[in-house]
Amino acid sequence: MITGAAVYLIGSVLVTIAFNVPMNNALASAEPEMAGADALWQNYLRNWTYWNHVRTLASLISTALFIIGYASHGG
Repeated sequence: MITGAAVYLIGSVLVTIAFNVPMNNALASAEPEMAGADALWQNYLRNWTYWNHVRTLASLISTALFIIGYASHGG
């Protein structure tokens, strides 16, 4: 159960705080007409998608760990 919680906190919550939110903020403050807007979007799309996959995988792994922990303790 502790491992499941750690995986969730690190892989989902901390990744969101450290990577996805700052990228969202940078994109929100960009103007479509500004120089480099296309490069910003391409970078955002690639990196945000990568970190979103990390969050998804961490959530799935933590769910599996919670199920295993619950089942192994008489659940």
